[in-house]
Amino acid sequence: MSVKELPVLFQQTAAEYRALCYQAFNLAQLRIDQVPKRKLRKEKLAIITDLDETILDNSYSEAQLIKEGKEYSPQSWKKWTDKSAATSVPGAVEFLQYAKSKGISIFYISNRDTTEIGSTITNLQKLQLPDADSAHMLFMGKTSSKEERRLLVGATHNIIMLLGDNLNDFTKAFEKVAIAQRFVETDNEKAEWGKKFIVLPNPSYGEWESAVYDYQRGLTPEQKAGMRRGKMKGIEF
Repeated sequence: MSVKELPVLFQQTAAEYRALCYQAFNLAQLRIDQVPKRKLRKEKLAIITDLDETILDNSYSEAQLIKEGKEYSPQSWKKWTDKSAATSVPGAVEFLQYAKSKGISIFYISNRDTTEIGSTITNLQKLQLPDADSAHMLFMGKTSSKEERRLLVGATHNIIMLLGDNLNDFTKAFEKVAIAQRFVETDNEKAEWGKKFIVLPNPSYGEWESAVYDYQRGLTPEQKAGMRRGKMKGIEF
């Protein structure tokens, strides 16, 4: 069995996954409703959201690679995004449409390559997502860090909410730090989870997985398996 099979099956077949997504977006809408009306009338407000596994469901790509016995590559990913075939994460479209109806701008900060902007806009427009245009797409340039792009939005808008499946989507404090420090930073922001920061579930990939491998590249499958087992904490019984 591929190490990715169960996570992909969870995303595609678990009603629990759908419930978690609806829960996140229901809470996000509740927070939008708590924004004072004077802010909605007078300020330029924005929501920043990640795309992949936050708004767009790309599990089909991973599933197809598993079926074909292939590994992820930038080439296979580009071939997938060129199709503009991702579906929406449950609850995402309704929530962003609701936020837009309140006069809130939506900015999509993604680490997709800038060459994927056109196909991504096509995908978002198919799903009837708001602000699906190049002015609201901030894709990866020289660095994978999203901090500069968040600051760019913050220079013109009051950012009232951020959505993501990866903690790097919220603050630079999580970038390339060990697991123990990720826990510390999560605790430091505990007042914001479910308030300004809305997290979507993604068991398949993300910074959490990179942290398991100590951010090392080029590891063999055997080395990765050993590191996964080494990071698990058991209690004899």
